[in-house]
Amino acid sequence: MISVEQAIQIISNNVDATSVSREINISVALDYVLFDDVISPINMPPFRQSAMDGYALHLHDTKEYAIVGEVKAGDHHQPHLKIGEAIRIFTGAPVPDSANAVIMQEKTNVVEDSLRIQTEINTNSNIRQLGEQVMKGEIALKMGTKLNPASIAFLATLGITKVKVYKKPAISIVVTGNELAEPDSSLQYGQIYESNAVMLSTSLKQLGYNEVTMHKVNDDYGNTLSLLDRVISENDVVLVSGGISVGDYDFVGKALNELDVKELFYKVKQKPGKPLFFGKKESKIIFALPGNPAAALSCFYLYVLLALELLSGNVIFSLHRTQALSNSDYIKRGDRGQFLKAIYDNGKVEILDGQSSSMLHTFALSNALVYLSETAESITKNDQVEVILLPIN
Repeated sequence: MISVEQAIQIISNNVDATSVSREINISVALDYVLFDDVISPINMPPFRQSAMDGYALHLHDTKEYAIVGEVKAGDHHQPHLKIGEAIRIFTGAPVPDSANAVIMQEKTNVVEDSLRIQTEINTNSNIRQLGEQVMKGEIALKMGTKLNPASIAFLATLGITKVKVYKKPAISIVVTGNELAEPDSSLQYGQIYESNAVMLSTSLKQLGYNEVTMHKVNDDYGNTLSLLDRVISENDVVLVSGGISVGDYDFVGKALNELDVKELFYKVKQKPGKPLFFGKKESKIIFALPGNPAAALSCFYLYVLLALELLSGNVIFSLHRTQALSNSDYIKRGDRGQFLKAIYDNGKVEILDGQSSSMLHTFALSNALVYLSETAESITKNDQVEVILLPIN
C-alpha cells in the first residue's frame, strides 16, 4: 500500500501527452490544449488605437488646440494633424500617425472648433501602440496552453479560426456487479440502483471529456475478461467501477492480470478509496475504482483527472489547493490519509456530516475536500487545514 503522494507521483511519471493531434475550429476548442505554438499572423493592435473617447492631439507648448476633424472606430481615413491641431476621436478608433497623444474628453473644454485641455499630457498617453499585445510573427500562445474563453477570444482577435490541439482521450466506463439495477427498473430485494456510470460520465463531460462510452458487466469472470479486453483495445482510458477487491466475486484484478495490464500501484493508504488500481497496457491507461460511489468520485478527482489532463497535454495540471480555517471539529480514526467532503467559502471550510464512502448525499453539497495526512489525528475548530477545491463550477 502506497501513500497519497506516492500515488500522484507514479501517475505523473507514467502518463505522457498523446502524440496524436487534431485541427479544430476555435469555437469548439474550449478546454483543449495547444499542440503547437500559435504564431500571430498580424500585429495586435494592427494600428495605433485610441484607448478612450476624447481628442487626438499633435502636442505643442500651449493648452489650446484647433479641432480639424473626427475619427471614429472603423474609419479608414487618416487625417494629417499639424502642430497644435486636434481631432475628435473615439475608443478603438485609429490614431493618425501625426498625433502623439489622446486626451479624454472629460479633461477638455470645447467652444465651437477650439479645444482647451485642462491638464498636462505626456507623449503617447491613452494610445494603444501598434503590436502592443503581440507583433506579427511572435508567439501568441505557447504550446501546452489550455484554452479558456479569454485565450479563444484572443485568437479570434488575431483572425485565427483553427488551431492544432492534443486529441482528447476516448474513455470507457465499465461498471461491475450483480446487485446493480438500472434506475428506470424496479428494484428486486438485494439490489441497488447503479449510479457510478452516470456520475463518472457527467463528471467527465463537465470537464470537457466528451468521447465517453459506458458498459455494465455482471460478476462473471469470462464476461468481465471479454469486455475489458475489448474496451482496452478500443479506448485510450478505461475506468472500471467495482470488482477490484479480493472477494470471491471480484474478477477485475484477475482479468487485468490475464490481459497483461501492468500494475503500477494497487491500494492507496487513504480513506475513502483504498482499493484503487492504476495500470497500463502499452499506451492504454486503466483505473479500477472502488465500487462505493463517494470513494469512486474522490479517486476520480484526485487521480483519474490528473492522468486525463497529462494525457491531453496539460502537463502543469493540479487541483487548486489552499489553506482555510475550519468551522468544524473532527477526529480521525486510523493512520490513513483522509479526504473529507466539505464546503469552502471565503477562507473558511465546514466539514460535513456523512463521510462514509457509500454516501453521495454529502458529496452533492460539497465543493471541496479537506485533506488530513497520515500523521494528522484531529481537527479543532479554527485550525488551519489543507483544502482541495473541486473543479465543479
